[in-house]
This record gives sequence, structure tokens and C-alpha cells, in this order.
Amino acid sequence: MLRWLIGGGREPQGLAEKYPVQSIGEEQTQNPYTELLVLKAHHDIVRFLVQLDDYRFASAGDDGIVFLWNAQTGEKIFELHGHTQKITAITAFPSLASCEEKRQMILTASADRTVIIWDCDTGKQVQKVSCFHSTVKCLTVLQRLDVWLSGGSDLCVWNRELDLLCKTSHLFDTGISALIELPKNCVAAAVGKELIIFRLIASTDESLGWDVQEVKRLLDHQDNILSLVNINDLSFVTGSHVGELIVWDALDWTMQAYECNFWDPSLQLDTQQEIKLCQKPNEISIHHFTCDEEYLFAAVGRGLYVYNLQMKRMIACQKTAHDSTVLHIVTLPNRQLISCSEDGSVRIWELREKQQLTSEPVPTGFFNMWGFGRVNKSANQTIKKPQENATVCSLELIGDLIGHSSSVEVGLLLVRKGKSNGEGEWYCRKGAALGIQESFKLPHMCDLGQITQCRPWFSHQ
Repeated sequence: MLRWLIGGGREPQGLAEKYPVQSIGEEQTQNPYTELLVLKAHHDIVRFLVQLDDYRFASAGDDGIVFLWNAQTGEKIFELHGHTQKITAITAFPSLASCEEKRQMILTASADRTVIIWDCDTGKQVQKVSCFHSTVKCLTVLQRLDVWLSGGSDLCVWNRELDLLCKTSHLFDTGISALIELPKNCVAAAVGKELIIFRLIASTDESLGWDVQEVKRLLDHQDNILSLVNINDLSFVTGSHVGELIVWDALDWTMQAYECNFWDPSLQLDTQQEIKLCQKPNEISIHHFTCDEEYLFAAVGRGLYVYNLQMKRMIACQKTAHDSTVLHIVTLPNRQLISCSEDGSVRIWELREKQQLTSEPVPTGFFNMWGFGRVNKSANQTIKKPQENATVCSLELIGDLIGHSSSVEVGLLLVRKGKSNGEGEWYCRKGAALGIQESFKLPHMCDLGQITQCRPWFSHQ
């Protein structure tokens, strides 16, 4: 296939032999994408894409430059220079709804230990902060409080004028790798294999000032946390380097669900066959999550897993969705999913229901589906259930987007909303964008329904 000529060759060993990567015919009748544009600007890997409004998005990466783009035409609007090293974090910082003057701004952090706030309407630098002791790895805006947080070797709270309101002491040698907002003025910070909950004490009197307090440390992960994502207002999820998936309550920070069965070499010395099936750590690492109201999708090694949030169990998987590690996944309408891999491939999947007879063995645990670890015979015996069939699902490959020569790093779903035909409905137009090294690929997606159009943008490392 052409994909192997422009992407990367298949790995000849490991699970690639046991579970070969699916292929799809050249016609691809269910694939509605065609390439429209190639946008060239960056000189190095693009790692970040951020939606600014209905018509604009920003890209940034290892060249230290930020570009603002017209999402409809692909036109480059502004080229923002100010950092001397690679961009490590970026986030949009919109004006408050109560403000008369609407200004769209963005915050960018760099390995040069600075943070810059930019005016997206003028393309000019508003202000720069350069008082950090280490690289800022993540930025989070708390819109309701009109403040933003920076995470590195410490956690800092800033206002819109870039005044430092408060900070934690220098506690983290490894640094904060991810931040998300939680209810009740709290945030969750991933620090190595620890998950730390902080609470912001907002100022009610200018003389009192702000404060940030550590509330709780969650030590349930066995290895570094790679993914930290909000599911909804009531729960969030973390994924680790050794394939642990934990769903947390966002209000009391208790564990709602836990999925993991990673290989323990001390338990397997007597089973050579099982040792051969064991994977390298990065092949079971959870690199990315995305979710909707019903499902949590996880990029695990080279595979994709679907977790039902209500049933609290895995309902579908593709053990080897790509030849190399899946780096990013994006949900689309109609239970569809786009996966992006470091082998340069971009693939479209559809979640479909199928009926499983109750007499079939039902595997338990996250990675029993992979065949990792010692097989628990009692757990995999036939499970007696009522006469009704149990509904399970499958991820079916419906499209293979060819055109990238190396790793596809990141994706973004661009949503544009406006009034429709006067019947009280809303017209919703959607598209997706994926980051690249030197060019952006813009495929076109035809109508998916009466009120939905998807225009995905793709790019590679």
C-alpha cells in the first residue's frame, strides 16, 4: 500500500505478528475525506493547535513561533515571534462575558522560561513574564475567576495583567506535567505518578490577597501519569505509563473505576511463552484520552480502547490500530473516531454494536484483552448470565487518510455555530485539525447530516 511508502514500515515482531494491522481497500466507500490544502509555515514540529473562535485557530511548536490561521480559507493571519526556544504550552484566554471590549488573547509558554500574552486581533505581544525558575509545561485558564495558572516546578496563579497573585513553594523536582480545572475552585495537577489536588482561595478583600492550598495527594498510580482529562463536571480520568486507567470523582476525588493488568515479571518466571508476549512499557502506555457523554476513548500503545462510562468496563478495542504508537485521537459525529500515529498514518474508525452470546468467555481487566500478564483461568471461564445477550461493540476501520510522511502529533475539532433556516434550529459546522512539522493538510469532509459538516485538517511531524 502507498501508506507504507510515505509513512513507516511495519514492525516485524511483537504484537504486529499476533495482531496484524487492519487494511482497507483503495475505494474506501465510507471515507468522505479528500485533501484540499497544504499550509506551509512552520520550520519544526508543530505540537499545539488551539481554537480561538469560529474562524481562527493558532498553531505552535518546536520552532518557537506561533501562527494564527483563518480556519475557513487556510490563510495565515499573523506570525508571532517572541520566544527563543520551543513552545511548551499554549491556551486561549478570551475576555469575560461582562467586558464591553471583546479581545481574544492567547498565552504561550516556552522552554526559554517565559510566558507571553498575545493579542490575536492585532498580532502583537501584550506582555511577557520571565521570572520562572523552570520551564512552564502547562497553562490553564479559570474563566469564572478571570485568572490563569502556570505549572512547572511550582504552581502559580496570575491575573489578566500578569500580576502574580500567589504560588506554591518549590515542591516538584519533576514538575507539573498537566493541569485541569475541578469544581469548587480546585485544580488537579499531575506530578510524576502523583495526582495533587489544589484549592484556590479567591480574594474577597484586596488586603487579604489570594492563596493556593494543597488539599490532597492521590498515590494510586504505579508510574508517571501521561494523560489527565476532564470527562464532565462530575468526573475526570488519568492514564499512566504502565497502562493504568483511573476514573475519579471530581467532587471528593475518590476512585470511581480502575482498569489495569500490567505485566509483573516476578510472577512470570515460570512461563516463557507469557514472557515473550509481554510488551515494552511504551506499548501499554496511555498517551491520550477523548470522550463524549457515554464513552471514553483511550490511545494505548498502538491500540484503541473504548470504555463505557455507565457500565464501567471496556466494550471494544483494536489492539493494533496502527503500526506505531497512537499519539492523538479525536471524536467525530456519528460515533466515529480519528486516530493519529507516529508512523504517519491517520485512520477513521466507527463504533458499531454487535451481539455477543452469553456462553462466550468474557475477559476481565483492562489488558487481559491484550493478552498481557498471567492469564487468570478462573476469570476467563464462561460466565453464567441471564438468557439475554450482552451488547458489546467493535471499532471498524472505515477510512485511511494517506499523505503524511512522519508522525502525526495532535488534533483539534473546530466547531462553528450559527442560526439556521428560521425554524428555530441551530446550524452546527464542525471540522478537525491536526499538527505538523512544515505543512498542514486540509481534507474536506462531505455532509454528515442536515445540520453537520465536518472539515478535518491534518498535519504531521
